[in-house]
Amino acid sequence: MKPSSRLVTPLVKAILSMPCRVDSSELARVPRRGPLIVAINHINFLEVPLVYAHLYPRDSVGMVKRETWANPLIGLLADVWGSIALDRGSTDLRAMRLALDALAARRILLLAPEGTRSGHGRLQRGHGGIVQLALRSGAPILPVAHFGGEGFWANLRSLRKTRFVFRVGQAFRLRAPEGGLTKSARAEMTDQVMNRLSILLPPAYRGVYGEPESAPTDRLEFLGA
Repeated sequence: MKPSSRLVTPLVKAILSMPCRVDSSELARVPRRGPLIVAINHINFLEVPLVYAHLYPRDSVGMVKRETWANPLIGLLADVWGSIALDRGSTDLRAMRLALDALAARRILLLAPEGTRSGHGRLQRGHGGIVQLALRSGAPILPVAHFGGEGFWANLRSLRKTRFVFRVGQAFRLRAPEGGLTKSARAEMTDQVMNRLSILLPPAYRGVYGEPESAPTDRLEFLGA
C-alpha cells in the first residue's frame, strides 16, 4: 500500500459520501488480508473508488483497464492505489503475472469478470481470466455484488443521493477439471462464478444469469459457514 493512499483514500470516501448513501455493512465480512480474489460486478466508474475506500485499510489492489489512465483524475487514483493495468484487447501476460504476484504476497485482488461496464446494472457475460488466476494461485474467490450505482448521474442531476448497496457472498475455491482447463471447462466455471454474484443481486439486476438458485455449483468448493 502506497503512503499516499493513506491520505487520498479517506478523502475520496468523504467526497463520495456527499452524493452517495452507501450500505457497506456487509464488507466487514471481507478478510483483512488475502490471498483472496474479490469478484465484483461492473456498472460504472463509481464502484471502483467506493469498494476501495470502504475496504481501506485492507491491503487490496485492483485490475483496471489500461484506458483508465486516459482520464487524468481516475488515472491518478489508479496510480495512488497501485492498480494493475490490463490490456483487454489481448492475453495480457504482464497483468496476469502482477496479479499472481499480488496474491502470492497475500493481498486482496479486486477483479470484475465482466471486463467492461454495463451502465444499466444488469449482469453481462463473464470472462475466464478469473478462473485462470484462481486455479494458478489457489486463492479463494469471494463474490461481492453491488447495485444502485446505475442511477448516479440521474440522481446527481436531480440533486438526490444515490443509494449504493454492497452484498457479500460465501467464499469458495475452484476445483480444477480432471481433463485440464479446456475452453468449455473454463466457460462453465466462469458461469458458476458469475452465478454466485447473481444470487446476491435483486432479480432485476441478474441479466444473463437470471436463475442462479438452480445453477450448478459442482466446480465450487465452498468455504466456511
